[in-house]
Amino acid sequence: MLLNKYTKEIFRAKCNPSFQSIHCIAYLDDDIGDVLPYLNSVLGGFTYLKDPPAVMFKIHGKLITVYPREIAINALRDEEEADNILEWLKKEINETWGKRAEIEPSYEGVPKTKVLEILKLLPRTNCRECGQTTCMVFSTLVAAGAKKSDDCPPLIEENKRKLQEYMSQFRLDF
Repeated sequence: MLLNKYTKEIFRAKCNPSFQSIHCIAYLDDDIGDVLPYLNSVLGGFTYLKDPPAVMFKIHGKLITVYPREIAINALRDEEEADNILEWLKKEINETWGKRAEIEPSYEGVPKTKVLEILKLLPRTNCRECGQTTCMVFSTLVAAGAKKSDDCPPLIEENKRKLQEYMSQFRLDF
């Protein structure tokens, strides 16, 4: 077992204490830096940093950053949600470490969507049928995973298929 214990700190953002969500930082008793590239492979981190080492995930609308000695989680409903995510991560970290001989470590994040590549497939008429002011705004929302090809009514079937194919290579778990 790589990660045994941690202590957590729950807090609201100091810049806007009226926000409903809370944040959590778990301070790890053990250095888990060696598992980060394996964890990146298993969970598909969207960003991997080599120096200082860290891997970031977007899971269920939460931004989770795992460092060698701490874990940061944003936009939590409550402390119970923080506990659930931390326990899930502890299990994932330890299982990944136990199976590391079978896992190819990854030192790269997943590829990022390109807004202009999405825009090229859209009609570019700024018709507003999707509810957005411009096709550029719509393509930004598609890139973030907030809109899909079906949300653009005038999009022709061929470009709809191409857009779905393009977006299928990205992990957008929001």
